[in-house]
This record gives sequence, structure tokens and C-alpha cells, in this order.
Amino acid sequence: MIIRASAITRTAMLIGILLTALVVGSAATHVAVAKDDKSECKRSQDCALQALNSGDIRPLTEVLAVARDKLPGEVIKVELDRDDGVWVYEIKVLTASGKRREIEINAQTLAVIKID
Repeated sequence: MIIRASAITRTAMLIGILLTALVVGSAATHVAVAKDDKSECKRSQDCALQALNSGDIRPLTEVLAVARDKLPGEVIKVELDRDDGVWVYEIKVLTASGKRREIEINAQTLAVIKID
């Protein structure tokens, strides 16, 4: 069964397609990217690509592997935010019991920040 976020904007879909294309074999996941106010990139997908190319974030496949290892279930949403200059993936997961949980992962180090 495939579960998708109820209201996916065209931008979020484009970002998902872009990031999926960047990493071979990644799961079909829609990704929303937020840029911080100090960023010079104009579009959120440009921010993500720039961060990936510069090594500031790891490929989505690596991040999802950590998320699935720490919090098994179906990934239903991925967001990439910049909090206080640190890139953080916020991943929402639907567990086997039907509970929606969230894991935050440092996008550069792959360290788990928190699990809710």
C-alpha cells in the first residue's frame, strides 16, 4: 500500500523528483526543502543541489537507510530544513502498527537528532 501526503504541491513534487534523480535507487519520496534567510540560492531545489554538491548534505539514499534502521516503517514524508546553519532531514514514518512518527537526522553527519 502506498501512502502519500494529502496535499503535495507542484514544487514539492519537483523537489522530490530532483532529489530522487540525484541518488540512484532511492525510494520514491517527495522532499520539501527549506532554505535559510542567509542563503544565496533562489529556489529550494537549487539549495538542495548546491548543498549536496558541496558536501553539506549526504545523498537521500544514505539518510533514508539510517531512518529505516532506527525507525522501521513506511516513509511518508521527507523535509530538508536548515536550522541554525545545520541541514536537518525531518522524516515522517508510518509504523507497522499504524502510528505516525518522526525522526530528525543531521544531513551532513547522519547523526540522529531525535525520534518522536
